[in-house]
Amino acid sequence: MDLRRLIPFLDPSAQDWAIEARLLRWLTFLWLFVGLVVMFSASYPSANIEHGDGLYYFKRQVLWMVVGMVGFGIIVNTPVRVVLRTAQWGLFAVWGLLFLTIVPGLGTTINGATRWLALGPVVIQPSELMKPFLVLQGSRFFSRWTRLHWRSRLIWLGIFGSVLVLILMQPNLSTTALCGMTLWLIALAGGVPFAYLGGTAFGGILLATLSVSLREYQMRRILSFLNPWADPVNDGYQLIQSLLAVGSGGVWGTGLGLSQQKLFYLPIQFSDFIFAVYAEEFGFVGGVMLLLMLGAYATIALRVALKARQIEYQLVAIGVMVVMVGQSLLNIGVATGALPTTGLPLPLFSYGGSSMIASLALAGLLIRVARESGSAEVVPLKTRRLNSPPPRRLRRKINN
Repeated sequence: MDLRRLIPFLDPSAQDWAIEARLLRWLTFLWLFVGLVVMFSASYPSANIEHGDGLYYFKRQVLWMVVGMVGFGIIVNTPVRVVLRTAQWGLFAVWGLLFLTIVPGLGTTINGATRWLALGPVVIQPSELMKPFLVLQGSRFFSRWTRLHWRSRLIWLGIFGSVLVLILMQPNLSTTALCGMTLWLIALAGGVPFAYLGGTAFGGILLATLSVSLREYQMRRILSFLNPWADPVNDGYQLIQSLLAVGSGGVWGTGLGLSQQKLFYLPIQFSDFIFAVYAEEFGFVGGVMLLLMLGAYATIALRVALKARQIEYQLVAIGVMVVMVGQSLLNIGVATGALPTTGLPLPLFSYGGSSMIASLALAGLLIRVARESGSAEVVPLKTRRLNSPPPRRLRRKINN
């Protein structure tokens, strides 16, 4: 095996891929490069003050990128059917990690939420790592919906439900909603009857309403989103600072590295609100270019789904598109005040190893589906020797 195939930037086989796979490959590299540049700019002041090294967060992000790129290269060169067979085991493994986060004394609490596990010096976020496995196993399950017995349907629906409940208990309402919507849209594309989908949607809305009612901080976030200026020092502070950053960018932006709001005004500036820094430094034009890139990514993903020959592969492409593009739009909506404040990272932009690995794994899955969807089976034609006589029927016609 040529080891260069495991290094995405050096893969010599890429020139033979389908056009959709090659476009997605370069879009992913562009997305990743811009994200690293913005993350470097957004994190430098905080890293310099907190750790005495302005490159502290950037170096760790690059390290996680290298790990994610290894996984990306493996997935891109592994048949989708093989990856799908490992989906349920990966889901169960990450389910166990999710359960450990809610065990007292094992989960790591940051900013009031226990979403992380510390494995020595490494801190991981299982809810992020769950996303690729949810897409894969959801695609396997809903593509076989009509062929499954009711018992199998209920078991897997219960497993998916337990995943969402564990994420919600961290608490992490935004990731729960994203994972739930991803499974729902995969089911919709898989042809699950609308009666079931409607009941599931009602149950999800009811669960979200219950969570907001029981947790005061979630209710305050919604109220502050409606009018952040009512409490500009506390609940509305994050959104106001984000809006100031976005508005300060103007048409062309202040320039790379020249954001003012990242200088200890905008909180979580290199993670949840990294788009605000991007918008301030690259302006309205930069924001439009990012949205156009997301639109191009979504369009190609849908084309890949339409060209896929198997329903499982179609659902994988749709699921990846929902997570990558949908999560990006949700993050941008939060930073611009179009949606209530949530803790969703911007894929390939926000600081975080688990998010980086999960995003690159999802991108690799989509490219692999595109490779297999664009490849055609070559069927050799049986040829006749030049000097051999024509078939008997043809000889009769010639003689007549």
